[in-house]
Order: sequence, then structure tokens, then C-alpha cells
Amino acid sequence: MTTGRAALWSAFWVGLGLGFGGWIFATRGNEAGVAYLTAYLLEMSLSVDNLFVFILIFSLTGIPEHLQRRALFWGIFGAVVMRAVLIVLGVELLERFHWMIYPLAALLVYAAVRMLRGEEQQSRFVEQQCALCESWLARVMPIEPRLHGARFLVRKEGRLMATPLLVALTVIETTDLVFAVDSIPAVLAVTRDPYLVYTSNIFALLGLRSLYFLLAGVVKKLRFLRIGLAVMLLLAAAKLATGGFFHVPPLVSLAAIVLVLSASIVASLLFPGTPKVPAPKLPQACTHRDQIADVAPRTQGCEECLKSGDTWVQLRMCLSCGHVGCCDSSKNKHATAHFKTTGHPVMRSIMPGESWKWCYVDRTMLD
Repeated sequence: MTTGRAALWSAFWVGLGLGFGGWIFATRGNEAGVAYLTAYLLEMSLSVDNLFVFILIFSLTGIPEHLQRRALFWGIFGAVVMRAVLIVLGVELLERFHWMIYPLAALLVYAAVRMLRGEEQQSRFVEQQCALCESWLARVMPIEPRLHGARFLVRKEGRLMATPLLVALTVIETTDLVFAVDSIPAVLAVTRDPYLVYTSNIFALLGLRSLYFLLAGVVKKLRFLRIGLAVMLLLAAAKLATGGFFHVPPLVSLAAIVLVLSASIVASLLFPGTPKVPAPKLPQACTHRDQIADVAPRTQGCEECLKSGDTWVQLRMCLSCGHVGCCDSSKNKHATAHFKTTGHPVMRSIMPGESWKWCYVDRTMLD
């Protein structure tokens, strides 16, 4: 996906979304058309925050660019299905329980605060989910730490294992669920029509893949964009909470979104700030090879789990002393506990098909 091709696809999807808005104007009237356009622009703006997360996910999981398209395609396909369920649920709740507007408004306020102050927390969450041994996927099935082309699953020695590409896909879906919980209430503040809410979501999502390849290199330079998105969420929260007392015309909502988004982009261009000089990248390598001994497993299972009568099959062996512990996919995480107790840095998987070694200190895999 070249930049030029990404620009053409982005223009196509945006044109399709706006063209659908024109069809809404023609068939359902001005008010519905403005509501759709407002919801679409709001969703497109909030979707930009997804791009920050996509960049982080692919850098942490080491997915090369030619495989990122596959992960994004299935990730966005899953998001389309997920949001349909959430939108139907949200509209139904508001129809049956009018008081639900206040918890939803509070949720938008929380989302705005998180947008302003939670970038580091968001990064930590994504980092934890992308860690091969710490992701929730590792609690369901074993992870093969190396890519196998475009395959999400691979069978090794009779066992079905997930590749890092599947890890990246599951993190995309997980984070989109978080984004959907933020963005859907914001759109419900614009319109309660489920048809307009869903179509505005879908058209915003459809262009997200090409938008990622177009803006991945520049989105981090928009330093005031998160502030603008937070202001949008606060305005949506106020409109949702006070909708029973004050009627805000759809055209006013549209104008407010355009104004806030334009101001945040212009401010980012006028005041770019001091560019951060990236630290020189040093080759990542384990510096504890001298502590690796030729040892055999001391037990056939996790030593601590065997004492308590527990059983766990995903095992790591300490390459300094031969201690065997259960990996971080288990509830006990005795392999990591052994490192914290002894400081022995390098563990090796002793599962069939997983001979890789992991350095806890340098956080890298040995060749």
C-alpha cells in the first residue's frame, strides 16, 4: 500500500460516505441528512485515535507492513459486526430506560478525561496485550512467537498455535471494543435513529485501513488533536445529558464539530512544538548469555504447582538452575516469580514446538 494508493482509497471511502449522506438528504430530508453528516464526521474524527493504537500494536508485535493490511481487514470486519450489536443495545436501553442518558453522558466525560490524560495508560494496556506471554489470547491457546507468513494459526507437532499476527488481530478487536464504548454514546447524542448511527459508524470504519496507511507517518505530529477529540466528547456528553431540557439543532452540532476539529489541526500546524530527537536504536540482544548453563529440568512439571496439587502444562525452565515454573499464561506465573526471587534472567520454554528462550532483563528473545 503506497501513499498514493492509500490517498486514492481514502478519497474513495470518504466520497462514498459523503455520497451516502447526499442520498440521506434526498430521501429522508434535511434534518436526517445533517444528523448523518454530523455523526459521520464525529466518528471519522474519533477513529483517528485508533490510528495511534494501530501504530503501537504493529510496532510491538513486529508485524511487517505487507501483513498489516490483512490484520486491519479482519480487525475492521470484526468491528463492523461488534458495533452493530452495541448500537442496537444502546438504542434499546435509551428507548426503555430514559435515565440511561446520564450514565452514558458520564461515560463520555470519563472518555474525554482519558483522552487528555490517559495516553500513557493506554500505551501500557496495549503493550501488555501485545506481549506474547501476557496477552489474554495466551490464556486460551499456546503462542508461536515467530511469524508464519500471513497465517493466523499454525500447527506444530500436532498442536494448534497462534502466531503474532493473530495476537495483533485480537488486540485490534479488544481496543476497538474500548473505542466503541466511547464513540457510540457520542453518536447517540447526535441522533437516536439506529439506521443513521450504524451507517455513520460503518462508513467511518470502512476507510480506516487506507487512512492508516495514509496518515501513519503524520498523525503523531497533530499534537492538539487529542485535545480537540476530548472537547468533542465533552460537547456530546453535555448534549446527551441536557437533551431533555434544551434542543440543540443538528446544524449547530455539525458546526461545532467542524470548528473544534479544524482548530485542533490548525493549532497543531501553527505550533508544532519541539520535535523529539529519537534515541539511537541499539541492536537488541541478550547480555546474559554467560549465565546460561547446560541444565536439565529439575521436575516434570511446575515445582510450586506440583506441591499444591495444581497442574499446568505451559512450562518455562530457568537456564541458570533448571527450576521449572508455569508461564505467564497461568494463574500463578511461577516462572516469573522465580526470576523475581533469584534474578536468574533467562527462561526457556520446555513445551513441544516452543524451544525459544526469553531474557527477562533485556526483554528479548534469543536466537
